[in-house]
Amino acid sequence: MLKEGQKDKGEKIKTGIFSGSFNPIHIGHLALANYLCEYEGLDEVWFMVTPQNPLKEQSELWSDKLRLKLVKLAIKDYPYFSASDFEFHLPRPSYSVHTLDKLRAAHPEREFYFIIGADNWSRFDRWYESERIIKENQILIYPRPGYHIEEGELPETVRLVHSPEFEISSTFIRQALSEGKDIRYFVHPRVWSYLSMRSKS
Repeated sequence: MLKEGQKDKGEKIKTGIFSGSFNPIHIGHLALANYLCEYEGLDEVWFMVTPQNPLKEQSELWSDKLRLKLVKLAIKDYPYFSASDFEFHLPRPSYSVHTLDKLRAAHPEREFYFIIGADNWSRFDRWYESERIIKENQILIYPRPGYHIEEGELPETVRLVHSPEFEISSTFIRQALSEGKDIRYFVHPRVWSYLSMRSKS
C-alpha cells in the first residue's frame, strides 16, 4: 500500500531495505522504520530477515522461521511495512552486495535504499565488496549511541538521517527473556504475547 497521492506514473517506489537478524525484532526497529517512512521520504520499508550474518556467530540466532514470524506479527497493522524472506533463498552466507543486486534485478519498479546503523558504517570497510555497495546503491545511515558521523565526508550515495537514537538491542531482549523479565513494552504486544505463550509451552 502506497501513501496517498503516490506514485506518479513512471516514478519508482522508494523502498527501504532494513536487513538484519531481528533476533528478535523490538520497538527500536519499528520506531526507526516508522521514522524513515514519515520523515525521510521512503514509501515502504522491507524488514529483510537475514538467515546468516558473516560477522556474527550462527549459534546466537533464533531459527529463521521464528524470527520471520515475529517480524510479521510486529508489522501487520502498518501498511508501509513488509516482512521479507528474500535472503532465505540466496546462497549462504548472505552478503548484502549480492542481495541488493538481486533486488534491483527482480524489482526494476523500485528504488532501493539500504538502511544501516552508524555502528555498521564505522566498520563498513570490512563488508564484502563494500566499495561496490556504496557505488551502486543509495544508503541511509541512522544514528547509534557512541558513533559520530561526519556528514560532509560521506560519499554522494550515502546520507545520514536524523532519527532519534534507540538504545534497545536484541541481545538485551534475549537476555531479559532468559531471566524471566516482563519486558512487554520493549517489543510489539503481539510479539510479547507469542513469546510469552511459547515460553509456557
